[in-house]
Amino acid sequence: MQDFDLVKMLSDLPSAPELEAKRVMEVCNACRYCEGFCAVFPAMTLQRHFASGDLSHLANLCHSCQGCYYACQYAPPHEFGINVPKALSELRLESYEQHAWPRPVAALYRKNALIISILSAACITGVLLLAAIFNGDALFAKHASVPGGGFYNVIPYQAMIAVAATTFLYSALALAISLVRFSRTIGLGIKVLYQHVPVLRALRDAATLRYLGGSDGEGCNDADETFSTTRRKFHHALAYGFGLCFAATATGTIYDHMFGWPAPYALFSLPVVLGTVGGIGMVVGAIGLLWLKLAGEDAPRSPALLGPDVALLVLLLAIAATGLLLLAVRSTEVMGVALAVHLGVVLAFFLVMPYSKFVHGIFRLTALVRHHADREASNGFASSPPTKKG
Repeated sequence: MQDFDLVKMLSDLPSAPELEAKRVMEVCNACRYCEGFCAVFPAMTLQRHFASGDLSHLANLCHSCQGCYYACQYAPPHEFGINVPKALSELRLESYEQHAWPRPVAALYRKNALIISILSAACITGVLLLAAIFNGDALFAKHASVPGGGFYNVIPYQAMIAVAATTFLYSALALAISLVRFSRTIGLGIKVLYQHVPVLRALRDAATLRYLGGSDGEGCNDADETFSTTRRKFHHALAYGFGLCFAATATGTIYDHMFGWPAPYALFSLPVVLGTVGGIGMVVGAIGLLWLKLAGEDAPRSPALLGPDVALLVLLLAIAATGLLLLAVRSTEVMGVALAVHLGVVLAFFLVMPYSKFVHGIFRLTALVRHHADREASNGFASSPPTKKG
């Protein structure tokens, strides 16, 4: 029993990232020079003491825009060594791991690059084998782009739907459980969802990437001390491109199940137009964000997050690129192989989605909801953030 109590006591001790984030926030709360930079600092000023949930909340509010790092008088080489983006990034990664479901797979976050590479190769191989088993001749045959032809000749409709539905539902369940755990950690109760103002303001901030635009619209420090809105633009291209691709899939599903119009669809049909525009947006956004990740300064960033960031961007780029390639070759002999590769990459994304940087979207949205709920509760809510000092 004593051994068990000792293990529990040690497990309850704050981690190194949490201790560093607490130290940094205590210094920042005393200084408050950067209180107009983003949502983190106004939220910080509402706290007198930083509990574990409060720190996790602040970490997931942070967009790593790095403006506070370059403005901070206590940043390295100062002896205080205050580095808010790096400290909160490392705690943010820890929060992803702590709330993962099931817990034994939490370690996948730090091994994303390796896991995604292996999983993508395995999924592509699996889909190719599935296609070969069902109809090997169709894999390398030329197919006419007519409704009901092509895709389902290579991989049967039932098999495609069964695999896609199973993996998607599993990922949705894992993400939902992680979200519930995170909401409890930061003290966000279900009753907040009935307060429409915090929810609507959080959705607005997320949809517009408000805090990647800086407090007064000149942008953030994407790569160095100069302000820029480049990262915001690339992020918009990727996020809305992903949304359009999802809309294309949803529209195709409605066409098929409700109207009996099976794929493939005409080039100027709604699913194809949505998918094409979305795919191009994803390619532009992913390449641009990869460039910024690799070109930016290392000091304000956490090395532990670089791998998960790059891995997810490469996977999203692969999804978009293989989807556009499939559209281009769907009437040729290589359509079957292109379809298998695209479906394999999509399958890998579904499987790794709850254990990748993808979770930052729902965690950050939840943190924004609490942020606006706290500001309303403190009677300090303002429709626009304060201007920067200096």
